[in-house]
Amino acid sequence: MDTLIGLYAAQPFWVWAGIAAAILAVEIVTGSGWLLWAAASAAITGTIVALVGMSVPTTLLVFALLTMVSTLLARRYLPRSVAAAAGDINDNVGRLIGHRGSAVGAFAGRSGRVFIDGKEWAAELSDGEALEAGAAIEVVGVSGACLQVRPAA
Repeated sequence: MDTLIGLYAAQPFWVWAGIAAAILAVEIVTGSGWLLWAAASAAITGTIVALVGMSVPTTLLVFALLTMVSTLLARRYLPRSVAAAAGDINDNVGRLIGHRGSAVGAFAGRSGRVFIDGKEWAAELSDGEALEAGAAIEVVGVSGACLQVRPAA
């Protein structure tokens, strides 16, 4: 054990590499996004210690400053959340708004069935006259699992 402590005392880079790996492992498990900057700061601190060599208090100060600066910069310049381009992936009905399809059969009054993206859906006509079978439609809204459609322009 004394040999291992002596090795780490002679090469503190490995201590910081271990700290960076441990923090990164916790970040991967939690997925918070906050610990990523501390892990990167620990890796940078280890590199600085390997190149320059510093006392332990100075090294801890460098790590603390790097962590604070990198976290604040990330908070300021990186987006806080990434919005899905096509809406919520779990909202399979809501993502159909704007899609085009065709009427499966003639609409009875304002109700009928439409075929969109390989699936058949219940639909209600939002405006316009009754649709015939095969008429082109566009989804303009959703009410529960029923699509609000209009004739495609």
